[in-house]
Amino acid sequence: MSTTEELEAVKPAAEPARKGRRAIDVPLEKLPPIDEHEIEVDAPAEAAWAAIFPTLEHSLDTKFGRRYSEKVGAIETDCHGDLHHPGGTLPGFVVSRAIAPVMLALLGEHKFSKYAIVFRIDLLPGQRSRVRLETRAQFDGTRGRIYKLGVLGTRGHVLVVRRILRAIKRRAERSVNGG
Repeated sequence: MSTTEELEAVKPAAEPARKGRRAIDVPLEKLPPIDEHEIEVDAPAEAAWAAIFPTLEHSLDTKFGRRYSEKVGAIETDCHGDLHHPGGTLPGFVVSRAIAPVMLALLGEHKFSKYAIVFRIDLLPGQRSRVRLETRAQFDGTRGRIYKLGVLGTRGHVLVVRRILRAIKRRAERSVNGG
């Protein structure tokens, strides 16, 4: 099954925008793919799935994350709801789709781009798993292209994605190894 077929197979639940917020109005499938990174985890898919949520909270729900999302005009600037279900938010993102323990998709939008990150967890032999993180984004206008250069052109995006994947791996492996 292709990425697009996977994403089209599950439609997000409708979530009304909170007072003062506009809804993110972009289909995940329509965003151009940017890249995909992966890491193998010595833990089952359920442990990897469980590790995603505290890792995202630790990485994004910070003073810096909230300020940055406000500065760039992100629709979501704080943490609300349950991240295990559509509608839960983190600074810069709203959960669009959640299929435990295999897929979590988060959408975001700010004045420079519309974007998504999609976590997929593959089952591997021997109680192991692979976590893949796909980034999709659309950068509109001159300011969007400049922002894209700053984020993708500096490799800052790659460094952050790899750090998140390593943190998920550590957290998942610790959970099954009693660490």
